[in-house]
Amino acid sequence: MPRSIAVLVNPSSRGGRAAVAARRLLAELRSAGAHTTVLVGRSAADSARLAREAAEKGPDALVAVGGDGLVNTALQGVVGTGVPLGVLPAGTGNDIAREFGIGPSPAEAARRALRGYAVEVDAVSCAGGERGPGFHYLSVLACGFDARVNERVNGFRLSLGSASYLAGIAAELRSFRPVPFRLEVDGHVVEAEGMLAAVGNTRSYGGGVRVCPGARSDDGLLEAVFVHAVGVADFLRFFPRALTGSHVELDEVEVLTGRRVVVEAEPAADGRPVPGYADGERVGALPLVCEAVPGAVRLLQ
Repeated sequence: MPRSIAVLVNPSSRGGRAAVAARRLLAELRSAGAHTTVLVGRSAADSARLAREAAEKGPDALVAVGGDGLVNTALQGVVGTGVPLGVLPAGTGNDIAREFGIGPSPAEAARRALRGYAVEVDAVSCAGGERGPGFHYLSVLACGFDARVNERVNGFRLSLGSASYLAGIAAELRSFRPVPFRLEVDGHVVEAEGMLAAVGNTRSYGGGVRVCPGARSDDGLLEAVFVHAVGVADFLRFFPRALTGSHVELDEVEVLTGRRVVVEAEPAADGRPVPGYADGERVGALPLVCEAVPGAVRLLQ
């Protein structure tokens, strides 16, 4: 029986590269006799609606063609349904695809969808903010400096891939001030001024920055990484080491592990609420409550 594959596309991702990748994917699927449905939303909310409606019809797979943000949109549709999620990375950071060893080949993405082999991975339920109940993410929740960098990068006119994040870091360093945070990890509380707090289901964000190097997507746990307040010169040591994950050895970095993480913060020195970003997308202002959901997603491998 021919397989039924829904393909969710962000045509504008990476300057239209996602549209090209999607056309090649669809050609591969159709040449193999698969029934395909193409989903292109007018907005992020519209794409999320299309993903939910597609998943309700029970396709053999839903494949997201775009960046981490579009994968997150597809996740909202498939989480808890048993419908396998496929990924064809065509965005800026592509951290979710990188974590699971998924490359940018449309032919390989087609083979994954046609073969249908999927593994169960954890997701994170994230309550609070602007997304409402039922919001989930796959990679890392960023709060503080890294979230502000996300906001800058999302506002850039042109995408330069990983270089966009480096430019955002350089720009944010000029104005950022430490934030009064409160983290609660399975009942253990940390209250201190800090530079950032990250809650990871997987290891990396920002195009390969391994901010939560001990996070694993199949252990039912979250890794919370908190960077205490330091001066700019000391904070600059954090970034090159975060590329390999060795930043957790620094004295100003605290790592906690648990199933449930609550992140709270007072407004920043400039009066702005502290935002949280998950899978590169804005979740909303703190407080946010993150809980690991074991085996919530079937991911095509």
